[in-house]
Amino acid sequence: MKNTFRTAFGRPKSATQVKCEGPDKWALLDRLTTAAEAFDLSHRTLTVLKALLSFLPNRHIPDGAAGIVFASNARLSERLHGMPESTLRRHLAQLVRVGLIARHDSPNRKRFARNQGGAIALAFGFDLAPLVVQAGMIESTAQAAEAEQERLQALRDRILVLRHALIREGCGEGLADEAGRVLRRKPDEMALSQLETALRVALENARGEEPLGETAPVSPALLTGQMSANDGENERHVQDSDKSYFDSEERGHGGVAYRTADKSEPDNSEKEQSVSFADVVDACAEARSFFPGAMRNWGDLVRVGDRIAPMLGIDPPVLNEAKRDMGAESAAVTVLCLLEKAATIRSPGAYLRRLTQMARNGAFSLGPMVSALANRRNCQLTI
Repeated sequence: MKNTFRTAFGRPKSATQVKCEGPDKWALLDRLTTAAEAFDLSHRTLTVLKALLSFLPNRHIPDGAAGIVFASNARLSERLHGMPESTLRRHLAQLVRVGLIARHDSPNRKRFARNQGGAIALAFGFDLAPLVVQAGMIESTAQAAEAEQERLQALRDRILVLRHALIREGCGEGLADEAGRVLRRKPDEMALSQLETALRVALENARGEEPLGETAPVSPALLTGQMSANDGENERHVQDSDKSYFDSEERGHGGVAYRTADKSEPDNSEKEQSVSFADVVDACAEARSFFPGAMRNWGDLVRVGDRIAPMLGIDPPVLNEAKRDMGAESAAVTVLCLLEKAATIRSPGAYLRRLTQMARNGAFSLGPMVSALANRRNCQLTI
Protein backbone atom coordinates (compact mmCIF):
# COMPACT_ATOMS: atom_id res chain seq x y z
CA MET A 1 0.00 0.00 0.00
CA LYS A 2 1.37 3.38 -1.03
CA ASN A 3 0.83 6.55 0.99
CA THR A 4 0.75 9.95 -0.65
CA PHE A 5 1.91 12.87 1.45
CA ARG A 6 0.43 16.26 0.53
CA THR A 7 3.04 18.21 2.49
CA ALA A 8 6.77 18.32 1.93
CA PHE A 9 8.27 16.14 4.64
CA GLY A 10 10.93 17.88 6.69
CA ARG A 11 10.32 21.35 5.05
CA PRO A 12 8.09 24.20 6.18
CA LYS A 13 4.87 24.63 4.28
CA SER A 14 5.81 28.15 3.17
CA ALA A 15 8.87 26.79 1.42
CA THR A 16 6.71 24.96 -1.12
CA GLN A 17 4.64 28.06 -1.98
CA VAL A 18 6.94 30.12 -4.14
CA LYS A 19 5.41 33.48 -4.97
CA CYS A 20 5.70 34.03 -8.71
CA GLU A 21 3.13 36.76 -9.22
CA GLY A 22 3.06 40.36 -8.09
CA PRO A 23 0.12 42.73 -7.60
CA ASP A 24 -2.69 43.32 -10.07
CA LYS A 25 -1.15 45.56 -12.73
CA TRP A 26 -4.31 47.50 -13.52
CA ALA A 27 -5.19 48.07 -9.86
CA LEU A 28 -1.63 49.27 -9.29
CA LEU A 29 -1.86 51.63 -12.28
CA ASP A 30 -5.12 53.02 -10.93
CA ARG A 31 -3.57 53.78 -7.54
CA LEU A 32 -0.54 55.29 -9.24
CA THR A 33 -2.85 57.56 -11.22
CA THR A 34 -4.34 58.81 -7.96
CA ALA A 35 -0.84 59.49 -6.61
CA ALA A 36 0.52 60.83 -9.93
CA GLU A 37 1.26 64.32 -8.63
CA ALA A 38 3.41 62.99 -5.78
CA PHE A 39 5.46 60.93 -8.26
CA ASP A 40 5.70 63.82 -10.76
CA LEU A 41 3.90 61.86 -13.47
CA SER A 42 1.81 63.37 -16.24
CA HIS A 43 -1.09 61.61 -17.90
CA ARG A 44 1.06 60.99 -20.98
CA THR A 45 3.71 59.27 -18.87
CA LEU A 46 1.03 57.12 -17.25
CA THR A 47 -0.22 56.22 -20.74
CA VAL A 48 3.26 54.98 -21.65
CA LEU A 49 3.36 52.89 -18.47
CA LYS A 50 -0.04 51.47 -19.37
CA ALA A 51 1.31 50.45 -22.75
CA LEU A 52 4.24 48.66 -21.09
CA LEU A 53 1.88 46.81 -18.76
CA SER A 54 -0.29 45.75 -21.71
CA PHE A 55 2.57 43.61 -23.04
CA LEU A 56 2.36 41.35 -19.99
CA PRO A 57 0.04 38.43 -20.83
CA ASN A 58 -1.27 37.99 -17.29
CA ARG A 59 -3.13 40.42 -15.07
CA HIS A 60 -0.55 40.09 -12.31
CA ILE A 61 3.03 41.27 -12.72
CA PRO A 62 5.29 38.17 -12.66
CA ASP A 63 8.71 37.92 -11.06
CA GLY A 64 12.00 37.50 -12.86
CA ALA A 65 12.51 37.60 -16.60
CA ALA A 66 8.78 37.24 -17.27
CA GLY A 67 8.28 40.70 -15.79
CA ILE A 68 10.56 42.38 -18.36
CA VAL A 69 8.95 44.09 -21.37
CA PHE A 70 11.19 43.74 -24.41
CA ALA A 71 8.98 45.42 -27.03
CA SER A 72 10.77 47.79 -29.41
CA ASN A 73 10.07 51.50 -29.56
CA ALA A 74 8.26 50.97 -32.83
CA ARG A 75 5.91 48.43 -31.19
CA LEU A 76 5.36 50.70 -28.21
CA SER A 77 4.65 53.66 -30.47
CA GLU A 78 2.18 51.56 -32.44
CA ARG A 79 0.36 50.58 -29.27
CA LEU A 80 0.33 54.23 -28.22
CA HIS A 81 -1.53 55.17 -31.42
CA GLY A 82 1.47 56.65 -33.19
CA MET A 83 3.21 58.55 -30.40
CA PRO A 84 6.48 59.99 -31.77
CA GLU A 85 9.53 58.03 -30.65
CA SER A 86 11.18 61.16 -29.28
CA THR A 87 8.16 61.72 -27.03
CA LEU A 88 8.11 58.04 -26.11
CA ARG A 89 11.77 58.08 -25.08
CA ARG A 90 11.19 61.15 -22.92
CA HIS A 91 8.36 59.51 -20.98
CA LEU A 92 10.26 56.24 -20.61
CA ALA A 93 13.19 58.20 -19.19
CA GLN A 94 10.82 59.84 -16.70
CA LEU A 95 9.53 56.45 -15.53
CA VAL A 96 13.14 55.31 -15.02
CA ARG A 97 14.03 58.56 -13.26
CA VAL A 98 11.27 58.23 -10.65
CA GLY A 99 12.19 54.59 -10.07
CA LEU A 100 9.03 52.85 -11.31
CA ILE A 101 10.81 50.83 -14.01
CA ALA A 102 14.45 49.91 -14.66
CA ARG A 103 16.45 49.29 -17.79
CA HIS A 104 17.83 45.77 -18.19
CA ASP A 105 20.04 46.28 -21.23
CA SER A 106 21.73 43.65 -23.36
CA PRO A 107 25.38 44.10 -24.43
CA ASN A 108 24.25 45.67 -27.71
CA ARG A 109 21.33 47.52 -26.03
CA LYS A 110 18.81 45.54 -28.05
CA ARG A 111 15.58 44.29 -26.45
CA PHE A 112 14.88 40.58 -26.85
CA ALA A 113 14.11 37.42 -24.88
CA ARG A 114 15.31 33.80 -24.86
CA ASN A 115 12.86 31.01 -24.23
CA GLN A 116 13.60 27.73 -22.50
CA GLY A 117 11.05 25.00 -21.99
CA GLY A 118 8.19 27.19 -23.15
CA ALA A 119 8.99 29.93 -20.63
CA ILE A 120 11.09 33.10 -20.78
CA ALA A 121 14.50 32.31 -19.36
CA LEU A 122 16.31 35.54 -20.23
CA ALA A 123 15.02 38.95 -21.30
CA PHE A 124 16.42 42.39 -21.92
CA GLY A 125 14.25 45.48 -21.88
CA PHE A 126 12.26 47.41 -19.28
CA ASP A 127 12.08 45.65 -15.93
CA LEU A 128 8.82 46.23 -14.02
CA ALA A 129 10.17 44.79 -10.75
CA PRO A 130 10.61 48.29 -9.18
CA LEU A 131 6.91 48.85 -9.70
CA VAL A 132 6.18 45.74 -7.66
CA VAL A 133 8.66 46.72 -4.94
CA GLN A 134 7.05 50.16 -4.55
CA ALA A 135 3.48 48.86 -4.55
CA GLY A 136 3.10 49.50 -0.82
CA MET A 137 4.42 53.03 -1.06
CA ILE A 138 2.17 53.72 -4.06
CA GLU A 139 -0.87 52.59 -2.07
CA SER A 140 -0.01 54.74 0.96
CA THR A 141 0.71 57.75 -1.25
CA ALA A 142 -2.60 57.30 -3.06
CA GLN A 143 -4.45 57.17 0.26
CA ALA A 144 -2.72 60.37 1.38
CA ALA A 145 -3.62 62.04 -1.94
CA GLU A 146 -7.27 61.03 -1.54
CA ALA A 147 -7.35 62.38 2.01
CA GLU A 148 -5.84 65.67 0.86
CA GLN A 149 -8.33 65.91 -1.99
CA GLU A 150 -11.20 65.40 0.46
CA ARG A 151 -9.85 68.16 2.72
CA LEU A 152 -9.44 70.54 -0.21
CA GLN A 153 -12.94 69.80 -1.49
CA ALA A 154 -14.46 70.41 1.95
CA LEU A 155 -12.48 73.65 2.20
CA ARG A 156 -13.65 74.79 -1.24
CA ASP A 157 -17.25 74.02 -0.29
CA ARG A 158 -16.97 76.11 2.88
CA ILE A 159 -15.49 78.98 0.85
CA LEU A 160 -18.38 78.80 -1.61
CA VAL A 161 -20.90 79.00 1.25
CA LEU A 162 -19.09 81.98 2.81
CA ARG A 163 -18.76 83.72 -0.57
CA HIS A 164 -22.46 83.32 -1.29
CA ALA A 165 -23.36 84.62 2.19
CA LEU A 166 -21.09 87.63 1.68
CA ILE A 167 -22.73 88.42 -1.66
CA ARG A 168 -26.16 88.12 -0.04
CA GLU A 169 -25.06 90.66 2.58
CA GLY A 170 -24.25 93.05 -0.26
CA CYS A 171 -20.68 93.80 0.76
CA GLY A 172 -17.15 92.56 0.22
CA GLU A 173 -17.55 92.71 -3.54
CA GLY A 174 -13.81 92.74 -4.24
CA LEU A 175 -13.12 89.82 -1.92
CA ALA A 176 -16.03 87.81 -3.36
CA ASP A 177 -14.78 88.37 -6.89
CA GLU A 178 -11.26 87.38 -5.87
CA ALA A 179 -12.62 84.22 -4.24
CA GLY A 180 -14.30 83.30 -7.51
CA ARG A 181 -11.05 83.77 -9.41
CA VAL A 182 -9.09 81.71 -6.87
CA LEU A 183 -11.56 78.82 -7.01
CA ARG A 184 -11.17 78.61 -10.79
CA ARG A 185 -7.50 77.70 -10.29
CA LYS A 186 -5.85 74.97 -8.26
CA PRO A 187 -4.65 76.73 -5.10
CA ASP A 188 -2.94 74.85 -2.31
CA GLU A 189 -4.41 74.24 1.12
CA MET A 190 -2.69 77.24 2.69
CA ALA A 191 -4.11 79.66 0.12
CA LEU A 192 -7.60 78.23 0.55
CA SER A 193 -7.33 78.49 4.35
CA GLN A 194 -6.30 82.13 4.10
CA LEU A 195 -9.19 82.83 1.75
CA GLU A 196 -11.64 81.13 4.11
CA THR A 197 -10.35 83.26 7.00
CA ALA A 198 -10.67 86.46 4.97
CA LEU A 199 -14.23 85.63 3.92
CA ARG A 200 -15.24 84.68 7.44
CA VAL A 201 -13.83 87.94 8.90
CA ALA A 202 -15.51 90.03 6.18
CA LEU A 203 -18.85 88.29 6.77
CA GLU A 204 -18.63 88.80 10.54
CA ASN A 205 -17.82 92.48 10.02
CA ALA A 206 -20.75 92.84 7.62
CA ARG A 207 -23.12 91.32 10.17
CA GLY A 208 -21.64 93.35 13.01
CA GLU A 209 -20.55 90.23 14.86
CA GLU A 210 -17.49 89.82 17.03
CA PRO A 211 -14.87 87.54 15.43
CA LEU A 212 -14.64 84.20 17.16
CA GLY A 213 -11.12 83.50 18.34
CA GLU A 214 -7.92 84.55 16.70
CA THR A 215 -7.79 84.83 12.93
CA ALA A 216 -4.86 84.00 10.76
CA PRO A 217 -3.29 86.81 8.73
CA VAL A 218 -4.36 87.02 5.12
CA SER A 219 -1.67 86.98 2.46
CA PRO A 220 -1.52 90.29 0.52
CA ALA A 221 -0.94 88.26 -2.65
CA LEU A 222 -4.28 86.57 -2.13
CA LEU A 223 -6.20 89.82 -1.89
CA THR A 224 -4.46 91.40 -4.88
CA GLY A 225 -4.88 88.40 -7.15
CA GLN A 226 -1.13 87.67 -7.39
CA MET A 227 -1.55 83.93 -7.16
CA SER A 228 0.70 81.48 -8.93
CA ALA A 229 -0.82 79.31 -11.60
CA ASN A 230 0.66 77.31 -14.43
CA ASP A 231 0.06 78.05 -18.09
CA GLY A 232 -2.53 75.30 -18.46
CA GLU A 233 -4.66 76.85 -15.74
CA ASN A 234 -4.33 80.31 -17.27
CA GLU A 235 -5.51 78.97 -20.62
CA ARG A 236 -8.73 77.69 -19.08
CA HIS A 237 -9.42 80.80 -17.01
CA VAL A 238 -12.64 82.56 -18.03
CA GLN A 239 -13.38 86.01 -16.67
CA ASP A 240 -17.06 86.05 -15.74
CA SER A 241 -17.51 89.74 -15.20
CA ASP A 242 -17.82 92.92 -17.18
CA LYS A 243 -16.90 96.35 -15.86
CA SER A 244 -18.09 98.46 -18.82
CA TYR A 245 -21.27 99.76 -17.21
CA PHE A 246 -23.63 102.22 -18.85
CA ASP A 247 -22.47 105.82 -18.60
CA SER A 248 -25.48 106.77 -16.54
CA GLU A 249 -25.03 104.16 -13.83
CA GLU A 250 -22.33 106.05 -11.92
CA ARG A 251 -24.43 109.18 -11.57
CA GLY A 252 -26.31 110.26 -8.46
CA HIS A 253 -28.54 108.00 -6.45
CA GLY A 254 -31.64 110.05 -7.04
CA GLY A 255 -34.68 108.36 -8.52
CA VAL A 256 -33.64 104.79 -7.83
CA ALA A 257 -35.69 102.64 -10.15
CA TYR A 258 -35.88 99.36 -8.32
CA ARG A 259 -38.17 97.91 -5.75
CA THR A 260 -38.12 94.78 -3.64
CA ALA A 261 -40.79 92.33 -4.69
CA ASP A 262 -43.58 92.24 -2.13
CA LYS A 263 -46.60 90.05 -2.65
CA SER A 264 -48.67 92.18 -0.26
CA GLU A 265 -48.39 95.24 -2.51
CA PRO A 266 -50.36 95.58 -5.75
CA ASP A 267 -48.36 95.43 -8.94
CA ASN A 268 -48.78 99.06 -9.94
CA SER A 269 -46.95 99.84 -13.10
CA GLU A 270 -45.75 103.36 -13.75
CA LYS A 271 -46.15 104.59 -10.19
CA GLU A 272 -43.29 102.38 -9.05
CA GLN A 273 -41.15 103.09 -12.07
CA SER A 274 -38.99 106.13 -12.63
CA VAL A 275 -39.55 105.77 -16.38
CA SER A 276 -42.75 105.50 -18.33
CA PHE A 277 -43.79 102.56 -20.43
CA ALA A 278 -43.60 104.70 -23.56
CA ASP A 279 -40.02 105.72 -22.74
CA VAL A 280 -38.98 102.10 -22.48
CA VAL A 281 -40.65 101.13 -25.75
CA ASP A 282 -39.04 104.05 -27.57
CA ALA A 283 -35.56 103.41 -26.17
CA CYS A 284 -35.55 99.63 -26.66
CA ALA A 285 -36.11 99.26 -30.38
CA GLU A 286 -34.17 95.96 -30.59
CA ALA A 287 -36.84 94.20 -28.54
CA ARG A 288 -39.52 95.44 -30.94
CA SER A 289 -37.59 93.98 -33.87
CA PHE A 290 -37.71 90.55 -32.19
CA PHE A 291 -41.29 90.81 -30.92
CA PRO A 292 -43.18 93.39 -33.06
CA GLY A 293 -46.49 94.39 -31.54
CA ALA A 294 -45.97 92.19 -28.48
CA MET A 295 -45.50 94.96 -25.89
CA ARG A 296 -48.75 96.73 -25.05
CA ASN A 297 -48.39 97.01 -21.27
CA TRP A 298 -46.03 96.23 -18.41
CA GLY A 299 -47.15 92.61 -18.28
CA ASP A 300 -46.24 92.12 -21.94
CA LEU A 301 -42.87 93.79 -21.29
CA VAL A 302 -42.12 91.34 -18.46
CA ARG A 303 -42.97 88.37 -20.69
CA VAL A 304 -40.77 89.72 -23.48
CA GLY A 305 -37.92 90.17 -20.99
CA ASP A 306 -38.31 86.54 -19.89
CA ARG A 307 -37.96 85.41 -23.51
CA ILE A 308 -35.01 87.69 -24.31
CA ALA A 309 -32.96 86.71 -21.22
CA PRO A 310 -32.10 83.17 -22.46
CA MET A 311 -31.17 84.64 -25.84
CA LEU A 312 -28.54 86.78 -24.09
CA GLY A 313 -27.20 83.83 -22.11
CA ILE A 314 -28.73 84.97 -18.80
CA ASP A 315 -29.41 81.96 -16.57
CA PRO A 316 -32.84 81.65 -14.89
CA PRO A 317 -31.41 81.93 -11.33
CA VAL A 318 -29.74 85.24 -12.25
CA LEU A 319 -32.97 86.59 -13.76
CA ASN A 320 -35.04 85.44 -10.78
CA GLU A 321 -32.65 87.13 -8.38
CA ALA A 322 -32.94 90.35 -10.39
CA LYS A 323 -36.73 90.12 -10.25
CA ARG A 324 -36.63 89.59 -6.51
CA ASP A 325 -34.33 92.54 -5.78
CA MET A 326 -35.38 94.95 -8.54
CA GLY A 327 -38.96 93.98 -9.19
CA ALA A 328 -40.28 92.14 -12.24
CA GLU A 329 -40.83 95.28 -14.36
CA SER A 330 -37.44 96.85 -13.56
CA ALA A 331 -35.66 93.56 -14.23
CA ALA A 332 -37.43 93.26 -17.59
CA VAL A 333 -36.48 96.84 -18.54
CA THR A 334 -32.86 96.10 -17.58
CA VAL A 335 -32.84 92.99 -19.80
CA LEU A 336 -34.17 95.02 -22.73
CA CYS A 337 -31.45 97.63 -22.14
CA LEU A 338 -28.82 94.88 -22.10
CA LEU A 339 -30.15 93.73 -25.46
CA GLU A 340 -29.54 97.22 -26.82
CA LYS A 341 -25.90 97.06 -25.63
CA ALA A 342 -25.35 93.36 -26.44
CA ALA A 343 -22.63 94.16 -28.98
CA THR A 344 -20.43 95.77 -26.32
CA ILE A 345 -21.18 93.53 -23.31
CA ARG A 346 -19.09 90.38 -23.04
CA SER A 347 -21.20 88.60 -20.40
CA PRO A 348 -24.79 89.85 -20.00
CA GLY A 349 -25.38 87.38 -17.15
CA ALA A 350 -22.50 88.77 -15.10
CA TYR A 351 -23.59 92.29 -16.03
CA LEU A 352 -27.13 91.72 -14.76
CA ARG A 353 -25.79 90.11 -11.59
CA ARG A 354 -23.67 93.21 -10.96
CA LEU A 355 -26.63 95.55 -11.56
CA THR A 356 -28.74 93.45 -9.19
CA GLN A 357 -26.16 93.88 -6.47
CA MET A 358 -26.10 97.64 -7.10
CA ALA A 359 -29.89 97.71 -6.86
CA ARG A 360 -29.74 95.78 -3.60
CA ASN A 361 -27.41 98.45 -2.22
CA GLY A 362 -29.60 101.28 -3.53
CA ALA A 363 -26.96 102.41 -6.02
CA PHE A 364 -28.69 101.61 -9.30
CA SER A 365 -30.94 104.02 -11.17
CA LEU A 366 -33.06 102.73 -14.04
CA GLY A 367 -34.15 106.14 -15.34
CA PRO A 368 -30.70 107.44 -16.40
CA MET A 369 -29.95 104.15 -18.12
CA VAL A 370 -33.08 104.36 -20.28
CA SER A 371 -32.42 108.06 -20.91
CA ALA A 372 -28.87 107.28 -22.07
CA LEU A 373 -30.21 104.76 -24.60
CA ALA A 374 -32.87 107.19 -25.78
CA ASN A 375 -30.31 109.98 -26.21
CA ARG A 376 -28.00 107.68 -28.15
CA ARG A 377 -30.86 106.68 -30.46
CA ASN A 378 -31.84 110.32 -30.98
CA CYS A 379 -28.25 111.21 -31.88
CA GLN A 380 -28.16 108.39 -34.41
CA LEU A 381 -31.43 109.53 -35.95
CA THR A 382 -30.12 113.12 -36.13
CA ILE A 383 -26.92 112.02 -37.86
